[in-house]
Order: sequence, then structure tokens, then C-alpha cells
Amino acid sequence: MTEVHIIPGAVVVRALNALGDRVVDIVAETYRLHANGGTVNPSSQFLRFPNEERNRIIALPAALRDDAPISGIKWIASYPDNIEQNVPRASAVMVLNDARTGLPLAFLEAAGISAQRTAASAVLGAQVLQPRGRKYRRIGVVGGGVIARTILNLLCQRIGSVEEIVVFDINRDSCEALVHHAQTELSKSATPADDYSSCFSCDLVVLATSATSPYIDQVDLLRPDQVVLNISLRDLAPDLILAGWNIVDDVEQCLKAGTSPDLAAREVGHRRFIAGTIADVIDGRISPPEGKARIFSPFGLGILDLAVAREVLGFARQAEGVITVSDFIGETARWGGAR
Repeated sequence: MTEVHIIPGAVVVRALNALGDRVVDIVAETYRLHANGGTVNPSSQFLRFPNEERNRIIALPAALRDDAPISGIKWIASYPDNIEQNVPRASAVMVLNDARTGLPLAFLEAAGISAQRTAASAVLGAQVLQPRGRKYRRIGVVGGGVIARTILNLLCQRIGSVEEIVVFDINRDSCEALVHHAQTELSKSATPADDYSSCFSCDLVVLATSATSPYIDQVDLLRPDQVVLNISLRDLAPDLILAGWNIVDDVEQCLKAGTSPDLAAREVGHRRFIAGTIADVIDGRISPPEGKARIFSPFGLGILDLAVAREVLGFARQAEGVITVSDFIGETARWGGAR
């Protein structure tokens, strides 16, 4: 079989809508598979450019070795200044490969997949770190972009106790757009904040920015048993990381590339401040202590993109709008093989 499917963004959106909040369960199972050695997830590779510190393109290769094995790679660009031209900051594509032959199966528009798996990881973190007997009533969101919007959508779908949302973004238009979205699409009370510190008055704090270095350095912003989803990875100064109870998605992956946990490890010369991984919490190997802020810093693993993309591919094979190329592979038989 040599046909290849090209799955455009409109089909991906329909597939993700059909998947709904089940994406959180898929991400949870993928984390558990990873913890049990059922994945291959090499280090992400960053393409950076001289004199363009904020711009980058990242390659995330991965493989799932479960009962429906598949391999693939995500190629995702982040150009924060795009928003000044009203162009999306992030764009992405994925290639999926047959696990047995390595032949390509599909090419997918993947910005939506990337946002949805990021949101699912965040929501899962919020669920497993939620203090016993307490509900998330107020959510503070630092960052007003697509990732923040996607996280809020999934949070409100999965967690029914949310009453109020506080939003801060240095770009006022983005801030007001997310506030409007929360009010009109999610039917929540939402207000813009003049400073990120206002978001730390909430039960749950979501950091979803394009920051390249820490700027939140007031340790006293953290509250006992508060949950902080450190999605953008580089907002918190090392002192805040060291003051909290920390889990990550993968220790080795997270302690690199100038993330907040990476900077904290360099400062103290060890990684003992990391209690474990989210899979450890899911499976009950560790649990958060009372009285400390609970910080989840997911590096963003390619296996999550792959797991969600596999679901999208299953949907797309029966969907309208998919382009199927039957003769994509130039040579379908090995030269010199049996005739």
C-alpha cells in the first residue's frame, strides 16, 4: 500500500471536535505508556537563527509501541512577532509513518493538534494536582493566545466548578479577546488584569506565554496548595520553582533549553526539587504534600502529538476533505528484488 493522506486543517478541526475531552484520557494513557517504556521519544531538536532569539522551529520525533504502533514527527514553528502582522504565532505539520515499513502514511496540518495536546496535558495536570476537598473556582491565565484559549475551553469542559477567570497579557488586544471569549463562549465571569500578579490570587494559575526568560520572581506570589500550570516553561524564576512542589512530564527532557526547572537545577546543582513525573502521580507512586504550591512543568513530548494525530488519522480516513495520493511513493518495489 503506497497511498498517502494529506489532512488539511479543516478536517483536523472536525476530528478534534469529535474527539472532545476524551483527548485528556488519551494523553493520560500516553504518559503511562511512556513511564512503562512503551514509547520512543528522543530529545527535541531546535532550529534557531542568528539575531532572531525569539524565533525557532522544533522537530519532535516519536514512536508509540503499543497495540497500534506508529511513528512520526512534528515540525512546529514559533514566530512571536507574527502577531504584529495578524498572522498566527505557531504553525505546524506532522508526518506519520507506518511502524512496520517506515513508509509515510499521512501529512497533517498540526497546529491544532499541538494546541489540543498541550491543553489536555494542562487539564490533566490540574486534575491530578487538585487539592483534596477543594474546587477550582477562580482561574488566572497569563497569556491570551491560542494555547491559553484552548486550555480554557478544555478546562471548562472538564472541570465544572469554574466561576471566574482573570486574564493578563502584555498585548491588550489578546487579553481582551480571551476575556470576551470566556464571557461569550464559555459563559464565565472574566476580567482583564493590569499585572500578572493578579492571576496568582486564583486557585489555579495557567502560564501560557511566549516568554524566553523568567520575569516572575516574587516568591510570595505562590500560595499554599495553589496549582500552577507552567505550560510555557520559562516564566518562573528559579526561586519560585524551588519554593514549590514540582512534577514534570519527563525529567531529562524538561531539564534543558533554559526552562525554569533547568535554570533551577543549574542554580542549586541538583534535581532533587523535582518530585517525579505526572505519570507517577496518576499511578499513585507520589502525591503532593499539603501546604506548598504545586507546579506542573510539561516540556511537551512528541508522543502526545503522535497519540492525538493517530486518532485524527482514524477519523480522517472516513472524512470528506482529505486528499489521498495513491502514487506518492516513486518506487514501490525494491530494485533488484524478486521478479
